[in-house]
Amino acid sequence: MDLAYLVTPLLTWTIVGPIKFLINSARARKWAFNLVGNGGFPSNHSAVVSSMATLIALREGIGHPAFGVAVTLCFIVIIDANSLRQHVGKQAAAINRLAKGDAGHTWLRERMGHTLVEIGGGLATGIAMGHLIFALFARG
Repeated sequence: MDLAYLVTPLLTWTIVGPIKFLINSARARKWAFNLVGNGGFPSNHSAVVSSMATLIALREGIGHPAFGVAVTLCFIVIIDANSLRQHVGKQAAAINRLAKGDAGHTWLRERMGHTLVEIGGGLATGIAMGHLIFALFARG
């Protein structure tokens, strides 16, 4: 097995997480531990899948079936991040408003999905990581 295909998603996730935390902290003007998780700039999920698609494109070519699978996965993740999870966040906000007077209600996280800018940042970061890992793990 080529180690680059295992390292790519792990390294991308490891690098994008702290970047997102620092950006969220700068925006909030305090340590944003409560913003860790879903949502925020850049999108971790978009970065991970685009880094793999980029690595596959660079190593195997865009005509390889694995690249088609990777691009398909990118579309599924992006649609999920932008559409489905934003709707889940809207439902959480509505439930929180309805349960406002209920002392036993556990507050639901309302920030779930990503904006197109956050997804774009994730894609750009992922493509950059794919290129970086391609250069670092050059085939001999």
